[in-house]
Order: sequence, then C-alpha cells, then structure tokens
Amino acid sequence: QVQLRESGGGLVQAGDSLRLTCAASERTFASGAAGWFRQTPGKEREFVAAITWTGRTTDYADSVKGRFTISRDNVANTAYLQMNNLKLEDTAVYYCASKEGYYSPWHGDYTSWGQGTQVTVSS
Repeated sequence: QVQLRESGGGLVQAGDSLRLTCAASERTFASGAAGWFRQTPGKEREFVAAITWTGRTTDYADSVKGRFTISRDNVANTAYLQMNNLKLEDTAVYYCASKEGYYSPWHGDYTSWGQGTQVTVSS
C-alpha cells in the first residue's frame, strides 16, 4: 500500500489561496489515480478533485470548479491541490488518496489515504 502524506494546510482568510501537497512513498503512485477529499465533523468524506495517472483527465466537485486545480508530478511522486478564492465552506480536513486504475469520485474506491491536513477559512 502506498503511504501518502499531505501538507500545506493552514488558517487563511476568505478569498485567499492555499496549495496542498501529497507526497507518496512509492513509485507505484505514479501509475494510479489520485484524488483529494475533505471531511468536516459529523459529515461523510466528500469528493473534491481527482486526476488520472497521466494527468490528462481531471474531475472536480461542482462546489470547487473554477477555484481548485488538481495536478501531479509523477517524477516526484507528488500530487497537488491549488485552492484559490477560498470560501468559509471550504473549511475541512483535506485528504489525499490513491487507487489503481481510473479515478473515481467515490472515496470507497481508494485504497491508500494520507492522515489529512486541516484547512480553515475565516471571514
């Protein structure tokens, strides 16, 4: 199983930007899909964005389209989530995940997860 570690979370104001990084422990990460999910207390883990192993195809939740961008660097075994124009409702713990094969918006399809990084957006 690939080990993933997120970084880049923090406390920002509404309208600010953050870039999350997901570093993978193994090169097999580069041959699978990667996704970002987020979760707030009492709620189910929510799909944010996903990317195929080639990086050519991406998918986003409607709530972040036009504001967030997912990307990856397979040489560095790393995925990124650029978050612009952050809103209060983006406050959550953000998780990086990976899976073999094509991407999926369903968190149950992912086999490897990071420990999460907190993003807090204040007014």
